[in-house]
Amino acid sequence: MRRIFLPAATAFALLAAAVCAGDFNTLTDAEKAAGWKLLFDGKTTAGWVAIGKTEFPDKGWTVADGTLQHGKGGGGGDIVTAESYENLELTWEWKIGEAGNSGVKYNLPNPAKDIGFEYQLLDDEKHPDGIRGGRLHQTAGLYDLIEPAAERKVKPVGEWNESRLVVQGAHVEQWLNGVKTVEFEIGSDDLKARIAKSKYAKIANFGVKAKSPVLLQDHGDEIAFRNLKLRVPAAK
Repeated sequence: MRRIFLPAATAFALLAAAVCAGDFNTLTDAEKAAGWKLLFDGKTTAGWVAIGKTEFPDKGWTVADGTLQHGKGGGGGDIVTAESYENLELTWEWKIGEAGNSGVKYNLPNPAKDIGFEYQLLDDEKHPDGIRGGRLHQTAGLYDLIEPAAERKVKPVGEWNESRLVVQGAHVEQWLNGVKTVEFEIGSDDLKARIAKSKYAKIANFGVKAKSPVLLQDHGDEIAFRNLKLRVPAAK
């Protein structure tokens, strides 16, 4: 039996309560007691750096209206958490610009390079990657490896979505707006077969369990994040 650190309904109920209260980028007493921490305080870029660097980018990424956002064509490159995690439970809200493309990456084989598992964030209807690549390249899928569940619920461009990621031992789940979209086991024969047929096939150690930062992708498009929260689940 798989044991998940936090029931999905509980995680999203806590997130929804904060949203309804308009209390963004803060933790409730219940969240604090449960071990959650903020990855973004709504005011500064503390805790984030440019990938492969020790400082935050001087362009592209800004903090405005309680969001961590990237402007279209702004440059700056990907950003990562200053800390790395072997296991994590991450929740966040995001909204994408028209024809936008971004992602949240994790389990990076090399923390100084932008290659790892990717929770895709996309304007599925207008970005070419979602059109040409089909469901393997669409929102809430494991990019180029696992299609998102058919019953996923994506908000329209410009509206806030709620996402959740669980990495606990070899077990991984991705969620979008309260619906599980992807589930897999790191190191499984199924995942290895998918990697062998993907663009990652020749990348050393791709798909091997790794201690890694969390990466927010600069794909040259408009994307905004808020309510980035993380806790470390007990090892399975």
